Amino acid sequence: MFSGSIPALVTPFRDGSFDEAAFRKLVDWQIECGSKALVPCGTTGEASTLSNAEHHRVIEICVEQAAGRVPVIAGCGSNDTQNALLHMNFSKKAGAAAALCVAPYYNKPSQAGLIAHFSHLASSCDLPIVLYNVPGRTVTDIAPKTTIELANKFPDQIIAIKDASEDLSRVADHRMGIGRDFCQLSGNDELALPFNAAGGKGCISVTANVAPALCAEFQQACADNDLVAARKLNDRLYPLHYAMFEDSSPAPVKYAMSRVLDYVTDEVRLPIVSCSEHARKAVDAALEHAGLV
Repeated sequence: MFSGSIPALVTPFRDGSFDEAAFRKLVDWQIECGSKALVPCGTTGEASTLSNAEHHRVIEICVEQAAGRVPVIAGCGSNDTQNALLHMNFSKKAGAAAALCVAPYYNKPSQAGLIAHFSHLASSCDLPIVLYNVPGRTVTDIAPKTTIELANKFPDQIIAIKDASEDLSRVADHRMGIGRDFCQLSGNDELALPFNAAGGKGCISVTANVAPALCAEFQQACADNDLVAARKLNDRLYPLHYAMFEDSSPAPVKYAMSRVLDYVTDEVRLPIVSCSEHARKAVDAALEHAGLV
């Protein structure tokens, strides 16, 4: 269902509030630059500091502005199973194509708890689910055996994974263990090239917020098995991938976007603060290396 460059969209703020006008422009720009799907209300979208009303408004606007040009994978994750289901039910009504559901954070559920959590979501709402494994943030790791069990148990519901485990061997683990076409998307920009080579279909990307055309071109080169072009583009983007995490995300990417787009500010919400001078210098150098400024 999904492939290519898929930005995990920032949520633009202005004077403490969601900047709807800027977000609409951002959605249009992403689609025009070749992004193949959009993810609102993920980690980069600061979903953890959005109220439920704001969370749903961001999803609603993303679907409305995309207007069927590309699918929307709505961020629906929560460490509260019932709240995740609330987000899924809303996203289904709003017209999202799928729900991105992160492993519950802070609670530290067991693998049995993860199976129960995702089974409840899959059984309670028919919106397709993209599992999101990012143990560096959630502590809990969705083990390959758990992913395989869930995907085989709910073949029509659990259709993909965003894997930010940094373990490239899992691409083969999932391919071997799931007896159907299961979409694997990298959650790490800097690992997208080897991830795709192992069988991945694309990347849910932070860098694509600021470099959507380059990221789309890179992913197309991977899909075309044009390794020479993919390497060249990867080298151009590589410093930017790391610069996006020189400080707490999404502060660096918002700063980068404020340099490239005149309608997006670098404003973030507490407990995230604007990125440091060190991070700004890293972002500036990476933007110059990529030819974006």
